[in-house]
Amino acid sequence: MTALEQLQALADAEKSVEMAAYHKASREYLGVSNPQIDALVKEWRAAMDVAQRVALADQLWQSNLHEARIAATKLLIQARIKPDDQPAWDLIKSWVPDFDAWAIADHASSAGSRRLVADSTRLDDVAQWAKSDHMWSRRAALVMTLPWAKLNYPSEKQNLERERILGWAADYAVDSEWFIQKSIGWWIRDLSKHDPDRARQFLENHSETMAAFAAKIAGKYLS
Repeated sequence: MTALEQLQALADAEKSVEMAAYHKASREYLGVSNPQIDALVKEWRAAMDVAQRVALADQLWQSNLHEARIAATKLLIQARIKPDDQPAWDLIKSWVPDFDAWAIADHASSAGSRRLVADSTRLDDVAQWAKSDHMWSRRAALVMTLPWAKLNYPSEKQNLERERILGWAADYAVDSEWFIQKSIGWWIRDLSKHDPDRARQFLENHSETMAAFAAKIAGKYLS
């Protein structure tokens, strides 16, 4: 039985209708839960080397099934991929233009953030998304770089990278898209737990052009 057939064998028609209504993106939903997907991914990962996992992730993504795309991202959520993680990063990059709903985008961004931490020169790729006409690509630029918001003691290099990302967030402050505004709120809120002074500075400079709800999220942990 193929990986896709294993997912399809777990289909729940009632839950699939509920999931379609919840996620709203126009694709097929099987009604398979995250714990069920996790269990299958665990089996697949144990039986495959990195090249095989990347190949399977590509196949699952191309199916355009909701659960298959979630499973594809989970196959690549790994801090260290040896000896070469470039094929995994290249595949994750290829997914970004396909993002059209938060759940799949966030799972893929979780995988992508690990590849960025492994090699921060890849922020040059992400910088292109920050200028994209595709809203989900712009959003991914912040969601995928959240590790930089969570650094307690950034090195000089990491601080420069953080400032680069904050520059993207500053450009987004006037963006009216709800998902973009929320991504700014998340980023600055996480930053405020580790560098409250820099978070305050950002809000002082940009809260008036941000959506009120996003500024509220960003300032949640600031006095």
